[in-house]
Amino acid sequence: MLCAQQIAVLHYNGGGDWYSNPTALPNLVRFCNKQLKTNLSIEVAEVTPGSPDIFDYPYVHATGHGNILFNESEIENLHTYLVSGGFLHIDDNYGMKDYAKREIARLFPEKKLISIGTDHPIFKDSFPFPNGLPKIHEHDNKSPKAEGVFVEGRLVLLLTYEADLGDGWEDAEVHNDPQPVREQALQMGANIIHYAFLN
Repeated sequence: MLCAQQIAVLHYNGGGDWYSNPTALPNLVRFCNKQLKTNLSIEVAEVTPGSPDIFDYPYVHATGHGNILFNESEIENLHTYLVSGGFLHIDDNYGMKDYAKREIARLFPEKKLISIGTDHPIFKDSFPFPNGLPKIHEHDNKSPKAEGVFVEGRLVLLLTYEADLGDGWEDAEVHNDPQPVREQALQMGANIIHYAFLN
């Protein structure tokens, strides 16, 4: 019997709360399985940046409110994972962005984070987002941002901030977001999962 594919949450060092939004990824998986007819396991794995196990997961998610820090061996392992077909989505839960950008620069010193245009498949495939990343939670009265690193034309690392997608994936009673807002968050997440698995 074939086992369902898993996605993973990144257990990183640095002091940030990597474990925040515990209901988010299981809910996103349920949504993808229903709407996209995927066969993903509801059990979300936990993986560290330096583990060889990371190569088992086509999509790895990192979130939190604070510092994220990789050591040199983790940088090497994560870089290899990303250039060999992996996908890392860092979703700032508010307060993580600047730390994440510092570590992304260490992961890809030869590249720059670039803004992802609305013509990219993550905004078109499965569910259309003609205006780009949806705004789920307000923090600083700034527009939501999606930036990424591309390797040979493939988006390998996605950084989302001023959006709080993961909060929109959580159980409804956690943040009391209106259903249309949660639906937008889940649809955007499904687009990202779809891209990560097919590219």
